[in-house]
Amino acid sequence: MLQFTDKPWTTCGGRGKNLPMIRVLCIFLSVICPLFAAPNPRVEYAFGVLAECRGDKAAAATHYQNALEADPLAGPLVVIGVERLIDEGDRAAAIRLYRDFASVRVEDLSVQIAYADFLREQGRGDSMALKLAVETLNAALKKNPGNPEIIRRLISLDGSRANELLAQLAPDDPASAMLYAAISRSAPDANDVAVRAEIDRRFLAAIEAHPRNLALAREASDYFKDTNRLDQAIEVLRRHTEAAPWSLDARVRLGILDFSAKRDDDGEATLKDVLTIQPKHALAHQALAKFHRLRGKPELARNHSVELLKIRGGSPSEFLKLADECLASGNARDARLLLERAVFKHPDNTELRIKLAISTHQDPETRDRATRLFREAEVLAAEGKITDPAFLTASAEAMIESGQSKAGEERLRAAIRAYPPTAKKETAAALRRLALLWETEQRNGDAARALRQRADSLAPQ
Repeated sequence: MLQFTDKPWTTCGGRGKNLPMIRVLCIFLSVICPLFAAPNPRVEYAFGVLAECRGDKAAAATHYQNALEADPLAGPLVVIGVERLIDEGDRAAAIRLYRDFASVRVEDLSVQIAYADFLREQGRGDSMALKLAVETLNAALKKNPGNPEIIRRLISLDGSRANELLAQLAPDDPASAMLYAAISRSAPDANDVAVRAEIDRRFLAAIEAHPRNLALAREASDYFKDTNRLDQAIEVLRRHTEAAPWSLDARVRLGILDFSAKRDDDGEATLKDVLTIQPKHALAHQALAKFHRLRGKPELARNHSVELLKIRGGSPSEFLKLADECLASGNARDARLLLERAVFKHPDNTELRIKLAISTHQDPETRDRATRLFREAEVLAAEGKITDPAFLTASAEAMIESGQSKAGEERLRAAIRAYPPTAKKETAAALRRLALLWETEQRNGDAARALRQRADSLAPQ
């Protein structure tokens, strides 16, 4: 007889992802099935999947039941049978089915734990089911002394046994140390000196035995940090990263803790090492950006912030704020690269397209491509009108450079009208640019002189 394994089997709704293949299999099996004297569990299971995918629950249940009768030790079939009985409201039969299966697979810890979990779930308000769950777990603990998964479940069922059960945990096992800490720290005597000392001892013993275990290192480090022992928190992560240099997330946490401990040079060096190995590590960039910003180094902070947005993306406002910082510092190229990514992620955002056109025009490498971007932004804008004076001035320059002086003049006029009264310097610059355009084309001479006089009154050169 073909035997099922306890690996999950795919059925409908989670089952039937390969329905065409299942149909072919069913046709094939329907031909060869009569050749077998006894039902084949895989054949019945396949027909059950097909029936379930067709919505015929009754036929599916029949086939699954036939499969289970043919192979009563198949874990996946037992689970399907139990679920069906629960759905039908026959809770007692479901418990019997699972109990019979677990009694045969008594040496299989995963089966015993799953059975106990089932009893806990079904035993809410049923003392007999909960008692059976405890008995099952106690029996499993005798066969698997100190197992943290069993102990965790027993404590949740009977908190009065917590101290007795915790004492059975292995002193240097990672999962045991983390469970001991979690249970002990939630107890009424969590702040007791002896309790804390025992948590310390178990964490340090586990770290000594398993320095490469990331989950353990993080848990222990957080524990020492939360109990105001930052030096020990740092030392735990340092030992882990020395034993597991590929553990980059732990290195980043170490760098951040160094900053918290005022070890700025160590923290910065650690995070830079991470970026040397993995240049796109988002958390490292985020930590360095915050570090440099707090220490009054906006350019370094901005560089890491730009990389962070490139890696993980962000909202339009985040992109715009950082792009404005880049443009204000004269770094149009970084602003352009950042905004190109922003527009890709937010293609319908007019403000991003406006700022992209401006930064493209200011970047010498891409200045000749700006005219098209200005046009695209205007098309995308509501009613085709943009009143941002910075956009209008930059687009005017692009139009003039591309030989479209009339369009450039219109935008300069619009920009002059759009600047607020407080923007005297910017208004004067736009007035002088319009005057220069007229002078270059040898027209409107008197008007050009008037514009220059007005500009000088606003912001003398």
